[in-house]
Amino acid sequence: MERTAGKELALAPLQDWGEETEDGAVYSVSLRRQSSQRWSPAQGPGGSQAPSPIVNTFLHYRTSKVRVLRAARLERLVGELVSGDREQDPSFVPAFLATYRTFVPTARLLGFLLPPTPPPPPPGLEIKKTAVQDLSFNKNLRAVVSVLGSWLQDHPQDFRDPPAHSDLGSVRTFLGWAAPGGAEARKAEKLLEEFLEEAEREQEEELPQVWTGPPRVAQTSDPDSSEACAEEEEGLMPRGPQLLDFSVDEVAEQLTLLDLVRIPDWVGMSHSEGTGSAKHQSHAPPLAQELFSKVRPYECLGSVWSQRDRPGAAGASPTVRATVAQFNTVTGCVLGSVLGAPGLAAPQRAQRLEKWIRIAQCCRELRNFSSLRAILSALQSNPIYRLKRSWGAVSREPLSTFRKLSQIFSDENNHFSSREILFQEEATEGSQEKDNTPGSLPSKPPPGPVPYLGTFLTDLVMLDTALPDMLEGDLINFEKRRKEWEILARIQQLQRRCQSYTLSPHPPILAALHAQRQLTEEESYRLSRVIEPPAASCPSSPRIRRRISLTKCLSAKLSREKSSSPSGSPGDPSSPTSSCP
Repeated sequence: MERTAGKELALAPLQDWGEETEDGAVYSVSLRRQSSQRWSPAQGPGGSQAPSPIVNTFLHYRTSKVRVLRAARLERLVGELVSGDREQDPSFVPAFLATYRTFVPTARLLGFLLPPTPPPPPPGLEIKKTAVQDLSFNKNLRAVVSVLGSWLQDHPQDFRDPPAHSDLGSVRTFLGWAAPGGAEARKAEKLLEEFLEEAEREQEEELPQVWTGPPRVAQTSDPDSSEACAEEEEGLMPRGPQLLDFSVDEVAEQLTLLDLVRIPDWVGMSHSEGTGSAKHQSHAPPLAQELFSKVRPYECLGSVWSQRDRPGAAGASPTVRATVAQFNTVTGCVLGSVLGAPGLAAPQRAQRLEKWIRIAQCCRELRNFSSLRAILSALQSNPIYRLKRSWGAVSREPLSTFRKLSQIFSDENNHFSSREILFQEEATEGSQEKDNTPGSLPSKPPPGPVPYLGTFLTDLVMLDTALPDMLEGDLINFEKRRKEWEILARIQQLQRRCQSYTLSPHPPILAALHAQRQLTEEESYRLSRVIEPPAASCPSSPRIRRRISLTKCLSAKLSREKSSSPSGSPGDPSSPTSSCP
């Protein structure tokens, strides 16, 4: 009997049963087994004694059928929003709201959800509270209000449609009638006020074009000549404090801050704070963007991000583009600071390499994997990697640190190392809460981590390539949307955890960072050849894997695996100066 009970307990609580088709919808069916206990006749919920299960008897289970919507037409999906069983399928609403824009516009979805608003009563006529206004009377109306509340809370940017924000206006009008004074109506009012105030601030804060840089002049001399190098060095070395003049901790903290949030005031900093004269300013665009903490998960979807380079898609995925631009700018800062002084001796250049390695280590300690990846990508790029004399002068300890950090982003087994490390970092908060002893003060979990967004972008593009949008019978493949939502939910969770960072902007470092000139691929390689001509015979560069997850490499990989893969990068924000080994 005990052996039988053991076998029963070993069975999975949820077992696949098959599929069911019903009115143009396909459901995945599973059987859920839940244990139920038998009580002795003398005891039980109605008895005076506490209930106790019968001893030495078979375990009893209650089996229920669980249906999860796998594919359906649009009308059926919308109907599931307001009539579905939340207990059976708790993931449907969040998955739908996170991915619906891949198959229906916001305005059309609202047309399905919002019933017509009743006309206003005649003037002077007092209307008593009707059953329509009583949400407890109309279950369908309550469900619509609940869905709109979740939508406003989790995806407020879906309602941004300047200047009128008509979709949000429709929601606000409906909630003002259906749930007056409720939390959902207040959220709609507040969101509309925020959008209008933000539009006013943008009009008032039209920033001057500071970072235009000097015009490019025609080059008549040999690009590798000493005169050209002197001119190049003059343009690359701004006056005043440079980025590497600050401590590694300070630089790493400011890079982490820039990876997370918008810093709206740095563009107004005067050059007297350490940037030098205006003629040495960078021609790169400023980084005053909403970065990872404000990334819209919808923009990360493969069907959205893979279309960014197509005609007419210049403004697509702005928050993801800002994060990619930040990644490339950090990479450019490393290249500019290492290659920007062609006259340096190898030991002096090695000191710059060592400092960037220490900054990368600090980023790892801050759990900032985005800037960590950017710095390593620059140090592993051909223009820097080929500087054998400089690498030969790097001390043993930082060189060892560089090798260990590079192993994090090894491309073996689909970047298993970086994925595993990120997963462990994500699990830190839960393990700390579990380890807290009763009565002790809860330990504060570490902030972050800030992920390397390219990993998620690549996964979403590959998922979009592998699974069809539509199934036979013109059914929307909602199972694909569930898988996409699982990745987007991780991004949202990381965004919430990043709010625990407590970092303050340091204007001199930010000024030095943004004054650093961004080198093109051609400029980087030309300066590298000036520093160490190709025929130079010197010690070897560090023996590390030079496989870097780069735009061209990933694009080629995707095209080989899926002939229908979209053109261009699958979303790996790698340095434009890097090249495939």
